[in-house]
Amino acid sequence: MATYKVEQLPAPLTNLGEGPHWDWQTQNLYYVDIYGGTINRYNYAENKTYTATVEKEPVISFIIPVEGNDSEFAIGIGRRVGIATWDGKSATATVTRLVGQVEQDDAKYKTNRFNDGKADPKGRLFAGTMRLEECGDLFEAQFGSLYKFNKDGVYQKLKSNVSVSNGLAWNEKTNKFYYIDSCALDVKEYSYNPVTGDISNPRVVIDFSNDGERPSFVPDGMTIDSEGNLFVALWGGFKLFKINPNTGKIVQEIKIPCEQVTSAAFGGPNLDILYVTTAGTERNSPQPPPAGGVFAVTGLGVTGTKMTRANV
Repeated sequence: MATYKVEQLPAPLTNLGEGPHWDWQTQNLYYVDIYGGTINRYNYAENKTYTATVEKEPVISFIIPVEGNDSEFAIGIGRRVGIATWDGKSATATVTRLVGQVEQDDAKYKTNRFNDGKADPKGRLFAGTMRLEECGDLFEAQFGSLYKFNKDGVYQKLKSNVSVSNGLAWNEKTNKFYYIDSCALDVKEYSYNPVTGDISNPRVVIDFSNDGERPSFVPDGMTIDSEGNLFVALWGGFKLFKINPNTGKIVQEIKIPCEQVTSAAFGGPNLDILYVTTAGTERNSPQPPPAGGVFAVTGLGVTGTKMTRANV
């Protein structure tokens, strides 16, 4: 097994760092601080991070560059998906239009927000919801759903009764989709239709529970390498698991110097750097540095797959 190295990026510590997206076209890493209310751009060539707030939006769930425009980004804002315009350097970005909004008609969803979101290999936006953490034990509520957005803003609900909609990954070679509902304590594999984006035939890849009991962590964000292995961030685990989805076995543990590891994405010019986000706060209690940092893991001996911009 290759020897890896973990280095912290020059970036502000986040309250809840999430949603890393490596944009191959510009060689930038984008990510959000959900409750810090910022969008962030790490420029690989400059080794520098730029940060912006979004006007009138205190909570930003995800950020995905929009196809065809280097200054537009699909972002999660409450139960809405908006398009933010940002030059990548200014301290403020602006929402210039809405793509769509979900869960508007039922009062039980009023405390929901979007969580993780990504574009599938065809550029369709997948994004899921969850109940706000402040409203109680997330294991007791299944108010979230997973949605797929078309280019015209029309959306389709792919999955309901979700507690915390989280990690998303696709394997184009096998037409498989991988998904995490954190409170289900597992990773599921679905058959993926590349023409329609529909998913079917769920199968549990790995169950993290211990004889039905909760482990000391929950699975959070996720990415995939070019060989089809999954890299799952562990909230409360100080690490990521590399998992072979064919066998359901953990083949490597990647330790991170922060308890709340939130997500990961492969990037860099050769797609061989694993960028990892973390959270600086747990249950409203600040954690000591480097909690909230963003890290670059090198020397893993694998490469990732190119992430896709959103067609919205």
